[in-house]
Amino acid sequence: MSTARDGYLRRMPMITVTRTYLEMNSPAEFRPAGEARAGVRLEEMKHCPWHFYRYLYVEVGRLYHWKDRLPWTEHQFREWLAGPSRLWLLTVDGAPAAFFELRGPVDGGVEIAYFGVLPEFQGAGLGKWLLTRSIEEAWAMQPARVWLHTCTLDHPGALPNYLKRGFRVTGTEEYETSLP
Repeated sequence: MSTARDGYLRRMPMITVTRTYLEMNSPAEFRPAGEARAGVRLEEMKHCPWHFYRYLYVEVGRLYHWKDRLPWTEHQFREWLAGPSRLWLLTVDGAPAAFFELRGPVDGGVEIAYFGVLPEFQGAGLGKWLLTRSIEEAWAMQPARVWLHTCTLDHPGALPNYLKRGFRVTGTEEYETSLP
């Protein structure tokens, strides 16, 4: 059965997106940068409520068309969070400002699965420092490699930040997606 919403989704423009895979194979490749300013706090969320994780995913990803998890149910979020993920929350003067998620170790590697800064806190230099901290936390898990992927829908500073921290490109692929 087709709905009006289905018709709307079919009319959304399709675009080609390039996904870039990056990795670091040794802590010696890592080039830290940035520093936390007064009022910045980073802490691991050991028991993150599923709805807060969803909030971070939605709000950080809104500008970059993160949509894969939008239809997830509470059960799917809880199941994901019960897996090998570790989450960190960055706050500025007590307000949520950014987060990162490490996934693993799986197959000897740790993935920086999600990384992002809320729009209100972008442009303040938090991204360099937060990426530095995420890489430090990933290497502290003693993997054989740390990896991530980004795409052309992400913040324009994402790929340059990853490269400046020491990641190297291991591959690219293109895919089609629709945008609202």
